[in-house]
Amino acid sequence: MRFHVLTIFPHLLESPLQEGIIRRALQAGRIEVELTDIRDFATDKHAMTDDRPFGGGEGMVMKPEPLAAAIRQARLAHAQSHVVLLSPQGRQYTQAVAEEFSLLADLVLVCGRYEGVDERVRQHFVDEEISIGDYILTGGELAAMVIIDSVTRLLPGVLGCEGSVAQDTFSRGGIKYPQYTRPRDFEGYEVPEVLLSGDHTKIAEWRFAAGVSLTWEKRPDLLAAMTFSRKELQVLKKHGVLLEAKGKA
Repeated sequence: MRFHVLTIFPHLLESPLQEGIIRRALQAGRIEVELTDIRDFATDKHAMTDDRPFGGGEGMVMKPEPLAAAIRQARLAHAQSHVVLLSPQGRQYTQAVAEEFSLLADLVLVCGRYEGVDERVRQHFVDEEISIGDYILTGGELAAMVIIDSVTRLLPGVLGCEGSVAQDTFSRGGIKYPQYTRPRDFEGYEVPEVLLSGDHTKIAEWRFAAGVSLTWEKRPDLLAAMTFSRKELQVLKKHGVLLEAKGKA
C-alpha cells in the first residue's frame, strides 16, 4: 500500500516513520510513504501557501493553487488514488474506517494548516474529509500519522502475530480484555487464576466476558452496536455480566 502525504512540514513525519512497526513495514516493502512539500507547488518567489481570507477575519487560509497542483501530481502517480483532507469537519475516524482504508492501494492525505484550506479545494479536489476527533490540532500531520499507523498494522504480513488484529480493542466494536504478564504476584496483586489454568476454553470465555464488562464500565455507548450469539450470552451470564440489567437483551 502507498501513502502519499501532502504537507508544508514534511520533516514532522520523518522521525515517526523510522520507528517500530512502520519502519519494519517500510523495510519489508509492505508499504510506501511519500512525503510531498506543498511549498514546491507555490507559484511566487516566496513560496507562499497561505493568504488572508476574503471578507476579513482572523488567521490565514491555505491557497488553492499549490494544494490543487500537489493533489493533481499525487493522482498522476496512481489512477485509483483516494484523496483525504484531514479536517475537523470530516467523517469520524474509527477502526471500521481504518479497515476500509486498508483495502485501498493508494491513499493521499492532505494536511491542512492555519484556519483551513480554500473551500474550492475541499469541494472539487478531494474525495472525502476525515477527522480523528472533536478537537483542534495545529495541522493535519499528526492526524496523517495516526491514519498511517492504524492502517499499516492491518495489512497482511505487517504484525508478527496476525491473530492480534482480530483481538484488538474495537475489532468487534468493544474494548479488549485485560492483559497480564509476569510476575504472577506483583506487590500482593495476583494474576486471575483462570489465566494460569492452561484451560484454553475457560481462558477464552473469561477474556470475552471481561472485555464486554470493561466495555460496559468504560464505554457503554459502544454496547448498542455490539451483537452476541446465544452461546456468548450464556457465557456472559455465567461470568456475571448481565446485559439485561445494562440495557441490552
